Amino acid sequence: MPETGPTAVLPGRPLTVGELLDSAVLLLRGQATALLPLAAALAVGEQLLLLPLRTAVGASPPLWWVPDLGGLAPFWFLLGVGAATEAMIIMLLGNPATRAAGNALLGHRATARQLLRPTGARWGATALLCPLVGAAMLLAALLGPAWFVGFALLGAVTPALVLDRVGPLRAVARAAILALRVDGRGAALRVLGYLVWWIIRVGLGWGLFTGLSTLGLVTAGWAVAVATLVWAAVNAVAYAALACLDAVVHLETRIRTEGLDIHLSRAPAGVPQAALLAVRG
Repeated sequence: MPETGPTAVLPGRPLTVGELLDSAVLLLRGQATALLPLAAALAVGEQLLLLPLRTAVGASPPLWWVPDLGGLAPFWFLLGVGAATEAMIIMLLGNPATRAAGNALLGHRATARQLLRPTGARWGATALLCPLVGAAMLLAALLGPAWFVGFALLGAVTPALVLDRVGPLRAVARAAILALRVDGRGAALRVLGYLVWWIIRVGLGWGLFTGLSTLGLVTAGWAVAVATLVWAAVNAVAYAALACLDAVVHLETRIRTEGLDIHLSRAPAGVPQAALLAVRG
C-alpha cells in the first residue's frame, strides 16, 4: 500500500494546490540522482543552442535581455525558441519523472537505473512527440498570449504516453482533456508552477551572477561562459521540478476525476504496474 503520511509523495487521494506543489518537490528530492544529471545535460545543451541566437540579437548576460528596441523582432524569435526548448526538455524529463510518480503512488520507489533504462519506458514515443510539442510551443510563443494556452494544455502528454499507455496522437488529446477538467484546474496548476519557478530562476540566476561579479570573480572575457553555466544549473532544477509537477498533477487529476484510487484499491494482487495505471478502454 502507498504511504499516507504527510511525507508521502502521492497519498492516493485528491490534494490541495499546496499539497501538489509539495508533492512535486518531494518527488524531485527522492529521485534527484536520476532526474538532475539528465536535466543538467539537457539544460547545458539548451544554453549552447541558444548562445549563437543570443549573440546574433545582441543579448548579453546576466539575464540575456536585448539592449535596444531595434532588435525586438529577432529577440522575440529568440524567446520563442527558448519556450520551445523548455517544453521539450520538460517533456523528456517527464518520462522518468512520471514513472517515478507512478511507483510512488503504488508505494514503491524506483532506483535511478530503473528510471533511466529504456525497457518499457516508451522513450521512442516520447522522442517522436517531443519535436511536435516543441514546434507547437514555438508557434504559440510567437503569438504572444497563446503561449499560456499551449503550455497549460500540453503538460500531460508524457504522462499519458508513459502511464496511461495511449498512442502518441491520443496522448496529445488526452493531455488537453485532463488539463481542462474541473474548470481547467490542471491547466492553471501548470501555469502557476511555471510562474513560481520562473521567479525562482530569475532570482537565483541574476543573484548568483551579480554576486560573482561583485566579488570580482567574473572577468569580461568569461561573463558569457559563467552566465551560461549559472542559467544551466538553475534551469536544470526548475525543469526537473516542473516535470515532477506534471506527473503528480496528472495522477491526482485521474484520482479526482476517474477514480484511479478506487481502481487501485480493488485491483487483485500481482497485477503489473503498467496494467494497473493504464487507461481502460
